[in-house]
Amino acid sequence: MAFRGTFDHTLDAKSRLTVPARYRAALSDGVVLAMPVDQKPCVGVWRPQDYERYTARALAELRPLSPQLAELERFFYGSSHDAELDAAGRIMVPSFLAQHARLAKEVLVVGAGDRLELWDKVSWNEYRPALLGGVAEITARVDHPA
Repeated sequence: MAFRGTFDHTLDAKSRLTVPARYRAALSDGVVLAMPVDQKPCVGVWRPQDYERYTARALAELRPLSPQLAELERFFYGSSHDAELDAAGRIMVPSFLAQHARLAKEVLVVGAGDRLELWDKVSWNEYRPALLGGVAEITARVDHPA
């Protein structure tokens, strides 16, 4: 199941976010909240098995005793948090992740394929033009290799 769409939501006073209803069943076995590896100001929300695949892909090419592997392991495991949906379909966003993403009351839930991303509405609106410009640049190079 791919996560698609952009949804307006709010964080409550206890830093809980109501997951879009269409995705609650897919996330009913728990979630992993984490910083994405590109460190954009958002919080990724993965199904546990998808987060394991995401981290395994990133770590697969590194030598077992390399300092780079140790650094990435610290990043992936230290910057993530396991959570469960409560009875109302909400997840608690830990403060260290909320601070990273500068999450305030107004949050956008953005589908990103194997994950959802939580963005502060202002941050998303500032980032979106760069995203669209980057996509246009990437697709322009598809037909014309450098």
